[in-house]
Amino acid sequence: MQTSTHKDMMGRWVAIPNMPKRIISLVPSQTELLFDLGLDEEVVGITKFCEHPIAWRKQKTIVGGTKKVDYTLIDKLAPDLIIANKEENTKEMIAALELKYPVWISDVNTKIENELMIEQIGAIVQKPERALLIISKIQQTFSKLKCLSSNLNIAYFIWKDPWMVAASHTFIHEMLVENEWVNVFEHKERYPIVSMDEVKAEQPDVIFLSSEPYPFKDKHIAELASELPNAKIILVDGTYFSWYGSRMQDAAIYFEELHQALYYA
Repeated sequence: MQTSTHKDMMGRWVAIPNMPKRIISLVPSQTELLFDLGLDEEVVGITKFCEHPIAWRKQKTIVGGTKKVDYTLIDKLAPDLIIANKEENTKEMIAALELKYPVWISDVNTKIENELMIEQIGAIVQKPERALLIISKIQQTFSKLKCLSSNLNIAYFIWKDPWMVAASHTFIHEMLVENEWVNVFEHKERYPIVSMDEVKAEQPDVIFLSSEPYPFKDKHIAELASELPNAKIILVDGTYFSWYGSRMQDAAIYFEELHQALYYA
């Protein structure tokens, strides 16, 4: 089998078959990207969190989650490529897998890094033209984004008990900046735990409660409203804020609807 070396986003050189035939994706957003690149039979394994495309939930082997996998099951699938991510997957899991298989790792925190990731995966699976079309659509849709509710101070919640928010150096933060919103926790790093007193001190205009990884519901709006009566609190689709990859093709449309809802509220 002929192989080529590809540099991943961690700076590692990985020897990968020229056309991988048995791919396992350990990253939900990149599973969706593989589908949108036109792959199907080549993808043999995904995680239980890979919700898109829906059909693959029944067609592909579920190898576990993003933090813990069934190594015996992976051995049975005999992958010739595993696609992972620095943030989504653990160092220990990746270290164990790369002893046996080529593991290509992404690290995406910005729009530019997202485009680079799409281009590189497109090259690995020999779908460079499709990759460039996806990148082009993302660029075009974001260039037309009308930020009607710009300059609002936003607190983006990702977890409860304890409360956690998205701060700087995250893809979520990048999306907030892209929408001309102000992340009130920009002065913190990554995904800090915050107290309600800290949230109150930042005086956010709007609280975004993400649909993932914590499944915020309407009941949580009421809970937070009692603590932050002056803030507008809404549920948002977390995939458009955190799923880098081909999902970004539709993100600008979702964001524009969100802007309109906030502007005319």
